[in-house]
Amino acid sequence: MKTISITILFWLLSILLLSDESQTSKIEVKYNFTAKNYTLIPDNINKDVTILDLSYNKITLNIKDARVLQTYFLLTEFYLIENNVIILHNNSFGNLSNLEILNICRNSIHIIQHSAFTGLNKLKQLYLCQNKILELNSDIFIPLKNLIVLNLQGNLISYFDVPQLFHLEFIVLYGNPWNCSCSLLNLQNWLNTSNVTLENENITMCSYPDILKFYNIKTVPYKAECYSKFPSTITEDLYIHFQSISNSTFNSSLNNLTRNSERESHGKSWIFLIGVVVTVLMTSLLIAIAIKCPVWYNYLLSYTHHHLEEHEAETYEDGFTGNASSPSQIPNSEETTVIFEQLHSFVVDDDGFIEDKYIDTHELHEEN
Repeated sequence: MKTISITILFWLLSILLLSDESQTSKIEVKYNFTAKNYTLIPDNINKDVTILDLSYNKITLNIKDARVLQTYFLLTEFYLIENNVIILHNNSFGNLSNLEILNICRNSIHIIQHSAFTGLNKLKQLYLCQNKILELNSDIFIPLKNLIVLNLQGNLISYFDVPQLFHLEFIVLYGNPWNCSCSLLNLQNWLNTSNVTLENENITMCSYPDILKFYNIKTVPYKAECYSKFPSTITEDLYIHFQSISNSTFNSSLNNLTRNSERESHGKSWIFLIGVVVTVLMTSLLIAIAIKCPVWYNYLLSYTHHHLEEHEAETYEDGFTGNASSPSQIPNSEETTVIFEQLHSFVVDDDGFIEDKYIDTHELHEEN
């Protein structure tokens, strides 16, 4: 009897709880503060609000706004269209665990921090259209496990790395300058193999390179080299399969890639080698010339100066003593210096006396 009574009590309590949850889920408390010229999120709103529309104001969603917003933990829809939001800070929506729709279109967002969407476990629709977003890190979408709709229309995104375990049903990507190089191959594979629907596919076109401008990002053709450099992550099973490949297979494929890259680089390596060899040879030649120039110069000077032979010395002395004023018989200045030193060295006179130039001639006359 006790067990039966206990089970009945639990059954009644469960019914009451389910009825309360159904009643609370049906209650919608909506506040519309559009075009009120607000610069901050008002903090005097009923805490039971479920739908809050603050579009067409001047709210920047700073740290103070984030604190006020976290007090409205029952929010299921939040609209912040055409405000002055520039940065989505970390934990801006941290306490909004019931939020399902977040619309921040037509702002000036260009930075989304890593943990900006932390806490939005039930979020189903995210609208970031017509902002100034340049790139999106795939890690910022990790907390959004129930996300179904993602609108990125009209930004400045050229590349988007699809995060793993991403289960969208609708995505909007047109109005961005997509660079349809090999880096966009993973996004194309995901669009073609998953169940996602690309809205406005016909106008979601490539912007770069020029030869691919007439293709949309879902049908742009890629070369074989793109497939070898960027393996596609088609499904989770395929991703796991790639992770479980043995080290030997991975090393062999890596060697093949390096060999291909070496073949491509050999085309210009010989030009670089010839340039290096020519530079080394020219440098060595200049150094040798700089070292040998003084030796060659001294050799030329020694070639012009030579010792006089005996008959040449005699004729030279005769010419020098015979006519000193004759210009033809005067040797050059260097040779004159040498001969002069030989003729006027200290020589002993016939009388045995040495001429002293420092004896005063006046004293000699007095003695005589």
